[in-house]
Amino acid sequence: MAGLVTVATAALLPAATGSAAATGDGHVPARYAEQRLSWHACDGKPSLECATMTVPRDWHHPADGPDLAVSVSRHRAADPAARRGVLMMAAGGPGGQGLLRPARFAEKSPAVAAAYDIVSFNQRGLPLSSPLTCQTKAEFDAFFGDDARDRSPAAVRGVVRRSRQLARACQERSGGLAPYITTDQTVRDMDLFRALLGARRIAYYGPSYATMIGAYYATEFPHRVDRLVLDSPVGFAGTWQSFEEGQPLSFQRRFEQDFLPWLAAHDTTYHYGRTTAEAKAKWEARRRALREHPVDLGDGRRLTPNVLDNATVQALYNAEGFAPLAAALSVLERWDTATPAERAAVGRAFPVYLSPEFLAEFAAVTCNDTPWSRDMDGWVRRTAAYTAKYPLAGARALAFAATCAAWPASHAPRVHVTGKGLPTTLMLASRHDPATHYEGALGAHRALRGSRLVTVGGGDHGQYQNGNPCVDSLVDRYLLAGAAPARDTTCPAPGTSG
Repeated sequence: MAGLVTVATAALLPAATGSAAATGDGHVPARYAEQRLSWHACDGKPSLECATMTVPRDWHHPADGPDLAVSVSRHRAADPAARRGVLMMAAGGPGGQGLLRPARFAEKSPAVAAAYDIVSFNQRGLPLSSPLTCQTKAEFDAFFGDDARDRSPAAVRGVVRRSRQLARACQERSGGLAPYITTDQTVRDMDLFRALLGARRIAYYGPSYATMIGAYYATEFPHRVDRLVLDSPVGFAGTWQSFEEGQPLSFQRRFEQDFLPWLAAHDTTYHYGRTTAEAKAKWEARRRALREHPVDLGDGRRLTPNVLDNATVQALYNAEGFAPLAAALSVLERWDTATPAERAAVGRAFPVYLSPEFLAEFAAVTCNDTPWSRDMDGWVRRTAAYTAKYPLAGARALAFAATCAAWPASHAPRVHVTGKGLPTTLMLASRHDPATHYEGALGAHRALRGSRLVTVGGGDHGQYQNGNPCVDSLVDRYLLAGAAPARDTTCPAPGTSG
């Protein structure tokens, strides 16, 4: 196992002009540290400026291999006289694109946007930066198949074969890039970006996987952190394997304890059962029917059991997604008599799930960052138990685990988050978050010593800018005045629509 990353070997110091200066030990060659960003208007986002930053493929051996491009953006502080610095943000996933996110962030938090230049980027491996290529569209479509609950020997062999193919293709089609798509490499790209902006320290906001980016950055560059907000954290205190092993339970919990009771409470609207048990039975019956008779959604798309699972999973991320999913489920029960408008609404409720670009980044980061068990037979047995007990997300777990089990051994250094040298940081987590489970958030909170955890009721994924005045006021006060809660605290769940 690689040793703990040390901070001193990668420090980037801003020069007075705002350009970056190479460190004395030569870890940041001048061709990176002395570049100047050429800003221009971002396509389709007039409030943003975009530029392209050049970074080494491998920060630990910057002289080796070709350079990479990282697309960056900024939204300038609306009140230059009151500007207090730079707020950097990143996207979740792994696989989300952050480049254009400062525009929406600024719109939803105008007070923060008045005080900060809000900046972001598309991580290495993503479109508009140096992209990682793993699958064709046909290979991607086949990756998830039609029914992840099918545990027949032939179906299991097919999942493992496709996962091994994904792991192999990422290496063979990426021009040597795949091993360098890691969170550790990304946070070093971030620190170069900070230095090129001329910022001695930054504030940071990150949701979901971007909490791991923020925690790693704060661990490797604690002296560069002014304020740190980690929203809906992944379990960065442990491994990706241990975190993903907790997701089948958390998705099933959100489904059975939040969505299905809500659906039953709205039976007069959706006619899907007056009790949680009735609603679950009807959902399961619909899923079984789709295996034999997929529904044609138009545009060449079919509604299969996996498409139903994936759309349900996506709806669980925010309670605002409950009503559109419920309406679509109701229409499916009378599909033959549904109007064209109703069928179109169903098509929107079952959107295309992920993309080849997203899956490539997700696989590379999760498989490279931390070790995985390579016992493929063990994964087949373990995920069979997930499928039986937590089928909504547990059934697809084999596809992801088998990919990392087949992935080449990674040389990424292990980063151990401790909170050492950091100011008080702010963490936000909801109790029934399906994607970043509360158990993982508690472990991350314990690891990041000195952090304050805001526990939010309900189960939405992403707490800030989510229509919750309690959360928004806490985060705004922290970012604008540095005022963190004196101790861990709570906020109620935001309202739901129905």
